[in-house]
Amino acid sequence: MATRLGLGLPQMQQYALGKDVPDVARAAERIGYDSLWVFERALYPEPATQGLYGIEGMAWPDEYRNTADPLVTLTLAAAATERVRLGTSVLVAPLHVPFQLAKALGSLDAASGGRVIAGFGTGWSLDEYAASGVRPFEKRGAVLDEVIAVCRKVWGPDPVVHDGPITKIASAVVGPKPARPIPIMLAAGNERARRRLVDHADGWLPVNIGKPELIAAQWRRLRELADERGRTEPIQTVLRVNSYRLPRADEGDGRRLFQARVDQTIEDLVAHAQIGFEEIMVDLQSLARDAEELKDIAAEVLEKARAAGV
Repeated sequence: MATRLGLGLPQMQQYALGKDVPDVARAAERIGYDSLWVFERALYPEPATQGLYGIEGMAWPDEYRNTADPLVTLTLAAAATERVRLGTSVLVAPLHVPFQLAKALGSLDAASGGRVIAGFGTGWSLDEYAASGVRPFEKRGAVLDEVIAVCRKVWGPDPVVHDGPITKIASAVVGPKPARPIPIMLAAGNERARRRLVDHADGWLPVNIGKPELIAAQWRRLRELADERGRTEPIQTVLRVNSYRLPRADEGDGRRLFQARVDQTIEDLVAHAQIGFEEIMVDLQSLARDAEELKDIAAEVLEKARAAGV
């Protein structure tokens, strides 16, 4: 069975949100992508107080200066499509009030006919937590736990009852309900997060981290942990592959440069597909200067990936 392929939607500053998101979403569905994805970047600190991903000295991409809200972006895509699944990879869950996030995702799933995938992570930006975190950065794991619990309650049968540190629902009817159970998937990059995933989530949302052997080892460890903790449900998997256009002084004709980068992306897809992931999502928006170019690159990646056996 071929690996399912997803595409990252255009959220960055070079795109026109209202026009380009529906346009790219329709094109992706038409040519055969299985899913569409968004990510969350709440703000762009200037000057930066920490490096990208919290790594000292790593610069933030300039495109992050204007990153569209993930749920608004996904809603635009939902209205423009009929078949593709609609995922978040990832929402920084502790930046959201649990009840409101659960309500929004449930409504989006109902409106789209049961196509939402709720991908959550805890994030890393201290500036984002200072601006909108529900609790301090140090409490992010506990907030994620409550987000998961509240989502399960709100999406489940009425009356909804929850008594947690953030959310207190004595007894209430909450609708609309999702069209079907929304899968919750987690980034889960460390052992504690992997335990949370095994015990409380439906799947794993890894990010390509370099050599395929590294992520293959993480996948083995996650399955071992599931066995140790007695999990019987299979773990769904969607790998995120980020492609970047690296600046070059001799860039010249950008299409030739993109061609090289597309070929590198295909090599990555082939190597990672062999690990056994059910689905791979490629975020190509940094490669393109506008939506027309993004659609061309996305079509080329899909064609070449299928030709390579992905």
